[in-house]
Amino acid sequence: MKKTPLISFRLQDKLNYSFLSLIALLIIALLIVMITLLFREAYPAVEQFGWGFITDSYWDPAADEYGGLAFLFGTVVTASIAVFLAAPVSISIALFINEILPAKIGKVLGLFVEMIAAIPSIVFGLWGLFFLAPWVNTTLTPFLKSTLGFLPLFQGPSFGIGILTASMILGLMIIPTISSICKEVFKTIPAHQKEAALALGATRYEMLRLSVIGPSFSGIIGASALGLGRALGETMAVAMVIGNSPQITSSLFAPAATMASIIANEYAEADSELHISALCFVAVLLFFVTFIINFMARTIVWKNERRLKSRG
Repeated sequence: MKKTPLISFRLQDKLNYSFLSLIALLIIALLIVMITLLFREAYPAVEQFGWGFITDSYWDPAADEYGGLAFLFGTVVTASIAVFLAAPVSISIALFINEILPAKIGKVLGLFVEMIAAIPSIVFGLWGLFFLAPWVNTTLTPFLKSTLGFLPLFQGPSFGIGILTASMILGLMIIPTISSICKEVFKTIPAHQKEAALALGATRYEMLRLSVIGPSFSGIIGASALGLGRALGETMAVAMVIGNSPQITSSLFAPAATMASIIANEYAEADSELHISALCFVAVLLFFVTFIINFMARTIVWKNERRLKSRG
């Protein structure tokens, strides 16, 4: 005999819907509370410096004079270079695992790639400080100066630590994020679509370019945006190898500082209310930069999906 449930299925659906809606609203409320608290702590600096905080790069805690432009510059430049270095490698890894390797070997290799994301950032920082920075100073820098030294990006003295080293560390750290998402995106491509391209005479490279990478453009952009989001907020590894100098320079060999690194380096030692407020102002800027970049990436994804639907 069929048992009657204690709660009707319709009531269960309503309860589940209400519970999930409550969780979603709580997440939004938590975000609003975080932003409100940051703004409240940053208000003295906002009142003192206004928009000049964003356009001024002068940072002197001893004189209580603060400007965040240098940190905004360092954050955007290092994160952009990191994505520029990591995205092609990550896409190639995902294609190699999905389309070239046998399935069993691909799963094992994919697991090893994803395990890189589990390495603590302090370990990346130590590796960058004791291995990558000397290698950049003694090997990579002379090569870049001899081949691309006519560009301002590759001029000036190099001490191993600086924008280039920090960008390379960040690029290595975001490879698992981008490659894992790209791998899952590539799995959604129907097999008959790839077989049709090969049947029409396409080479393996042409099949990957036309039948896999092309339709997956939105997913690749989304994966790169997530990787960029992690690069923007990375703290310890960058703080150890970037040099922590609040300056704007055209050379990738020069030291710099990011918004996350300056907060990590100075918040515990901030001895004035204005200093703490200025660091909170930097945190607000970091939030808005992350929000704007993710919004731009989402806009690209929406436009591409609309274009694909119109073609279909």
